[in-house]
Amino acid sequence: MNLIKIGKIVNTHGIKGELRLLSKFPYKDKVFIKGMIIYIDKDSKEVINSYRKHKNFDMITLEGYNNINEVLKYKGKNVYVDSNDIKLDNDKYLDEELIGLSVIYENMERGIITNIERYDKTVLFNIKGKTQEYLIPYNDNLIDNIDMKNKKIFIKDIKGLFD
Repeated sequence: MNLIKIGKIVNTHGIKGELRLLSKFPYKDKVFIKGMIIYIDKDSKEVINSYRKHKNFDMITLEGYNNINEVLKYKGKNVYVDSNDIKLDNDKYLDEELIGLSVIYENMERGIITNIERYDKTVLFNIKGKTQEYLIPYNDNLIDNIDMKNKKIFIKDIKGLFD
């Protein structure tokens, strides 16, 4: 089982046990569905009963919980899913699958992706090269090709990207 963080429970909402999550997960439509098994703080296994958007929050209810007092224990906890439970299209990848890929730029290996950092409006690759580390945007306009079979990601030739 490979658990992937999809968000954090920041509060409850109402008296019927609805949970308010903050999530920057890119494939919300694949994980926030009725019947999806989630793991709260990697140890508590629960099942999503319902989902809705509310302002900039993701709202869920869990099967078997109908009262705010039953879900208060989850406030402030991280939420995870098993990567095997996520069904993506053939040309889509979870960010965690890109960690460890070799970065090829101008036909040279520049380093390996060690982490992916998410911010409000941007996502960055953290690349560890032989002599230094780089942060470059994870953007479809910069990526030429992702070769999962050979564990390589090809970046378009853009002047100054690795200088």
